[in-house]
Amino acid sequence: MSVMEARAVSKYVRISPQKVRMMVGAVKGKRVEDGLNILKFMPQKAASIVEKVIRSAVANADQNMDIDVDSLVIRNIIADQGPTLKRFRARARGRGTRILKRTAHITVILAEDSI
Repeated sequence: MSVMEARAVSKYVRISPQKVRMMVGAVKGKRVEDGLNILKFMPQKAASIVEKVIRSAVANADQNMDIDVDSLVIRNIIADQGPTLKRFRARARGRGTRILKRTAHITVILAEDSI
């Protein structure tokens, strides 16, 4: 029996992948409903971003495949680094220091619970 998977990808999100990875550990392996409840009450900016991508993956599963949405589990969330925007800030004595504005690619993979 092949396992049905649903995916959603959000690219070029203006947040550091390191900050997104802190949210990933809290919800990976949990049921979708439980994961969304956990993220809803987290104060971090990354929590709302990850929640949005999970909801998109659930919508993809509902729309494109015959998967029971209530039995979905968050199999994996991947936060890869996207391109970095390089900016400069003026400093003393005519110098400039580099500011790195990092971006992230977030991939959510949902699968049906095998229980």
